[in-house]
Amino acid sequence: MIASSSAALAGVLPRPLLGRLVRSVYPRLEPELGRLAEFVPAGGTALDVGGWFGPWTQRLLARADRVVTVEADPEMAALLARTFPRARVIAAAASDTTGTASFAATAVSRLAGTSTVSAGGATVPCVRLDDLDLTDVRFLKLDIEGHELPALRGAAQTVRRDEPAVLLELEARHQPIEPVISLLESWGYRGSVLHGGRWIPLRAFDLEGHQRDHVGELDRGFAGRLLRPEPRYVNSVLFLPEN
Repeated sequence: MIASSSAALAGVLPRPLLGRLVRSVYPRLEPELGRLAEFVPAGGTALDVGGWFGPWTQRLLARADRVVTVEADPEMAALLARTFPRARVIAAAASDTTGTASFAATAVSRLAGTSTVSAGGATVPCVRLDDLDLTDVRFLKLDIEGHELPALRGAAQTVRRDEPAVLLELEARHQPIEPVISLLESWGYRGSVLHGGRWIPLRAFDLEGHQRDHVGELDRGFAGRLLRPEPRYVNSVLFLPEN
């Protein structure tokens, strides 16, 4: 019922209107967004990788001097460019190589934010974040459905030079999470998760166990989780440089 409601919502509402709805309610589903001022420094460049409907881009534009949004879905990238003319929108998949990849998306996956690089989809360009000539990067958000590790590798020079706050989606069902954690720790970062209204050190929180126990919450779909945000499936991890 809830899944069908989400599909109906995605199919009926015009995409710009759907985008406005998503951006207005998204802090209910991702409370980290509502607490952005706690970890996103003012000014500089903010990088939103996996822009989707732009809930992060919208709020980052009010805090950063420059916002760069990377979105692999060509249709969503075009919508973001029209919606946020002040942002630099790049229609590409972030990776550690250049070239192309296949990208699959449906109306429902676009609403859920689960469209991803996948065989059989449209061909999209790949980009290394280090090749974007960015300066003074103070915040980097990555939500690209299990492709966070290659995107980080393609941003190694930028991250190690500017030491931005890094917020990324980390899910054991999409990828082994330890290589991502170990890479960022090797760069001098330590992770934490927002759970129960407070930040908990990642190494003191059983992220894989939590996700295994709560993965059923995702079956409620976007609409269902919006109506009842708790209990929550935690998949966002904030990494900050130790120094």
